[in-house]
Amino acid sequence: MAKRRGLILIFLSLLMAVGAAWVANNWVKAQLISKASAEPNMQLVVAAAVAIPYTTKVESRHLKLIQIPDGALPAGAYTELADVEGRVATTSIARGEILVEERFARHTKGSTLAALVDENMRAITVRVNDVVGVAGFLLPGNTVDVLAARKDRNQRATIETILTNVKVLAVDQTAATNENEPVIVRAVTLEMKPTDAEKLVKASTEGSIQLTLRNPDSEDVEPEPEKKTVVKKPVRRTAPSSSTVEIIRGTDVKKTKTQT
Repeated sequence: MAKRRGLILIFLSLLMAVGAAWVANNWVKAQLISKASAEPNMQLVVAAAVAIPYTTKVESRHLKLIQIPDGALPAGAYTELADVEGRVATTSIARGEILVEERFARHTKGSTLAALVDENMRAITVRVNDVVGVAGFLLPGNTVDVLAARKDRNQRATIETILTNVKVLAVDQTAATNENEPVIVRAVTLEMKPTDAEKLVKASTEGSIQLTLRNPDSEDVEPEPEKKTVVKKPVRRTAPSSSTVEIIRGTDVKKTKTQT
């Protein structure tokens, strides 16, 4: 009896799997529009069939063709599915969004993360703890400022913001996450210029560094120059010196004081 019940459950599971595959296949076909079926005065453009997370390598299942009126094609939009397949999303893309070139990076070789590093920029990883890593609230795509702390010969601490508006490429070995909850990480990968990378390594060697999380819409504000107080030295007035002059007229001697 138990054996027969098991066979029935297996048969039902296979039947449901086949039905789900048939429904999914029909749905995919319904999403795709061929050039031959395009309506007059309309043109085809590639859009996201599903949400495409940040750092995702695009596959055919992520894409679909939609129709838009002639002349309404956005700048840099893809019109062929093959043109965007294999590229890496540099931002999160919503379902149904028209895909444009500036939101993707070409991935030819190496890791997916390497495709996200902008030209003439470098990726550098720094070790962090729960304090340096902003209590685990750092996520790929965030921007941070880097503070360096060091002590002088008198053991007095000095703190300086050495880098601003630095992009977070990855936390630990994760370049994309849909989580908004804090996650304690051990390393953060940042994107910066080669000269800034040298500055960061030097600061971490001389002392400790701290990351501060920025609002993505905030702009750098130039610090106001310090007002220098000019102290005027008091003018010293010297007392006039006096001297005694003797005037002799015959037998008369007269003394007078003169000031110089």
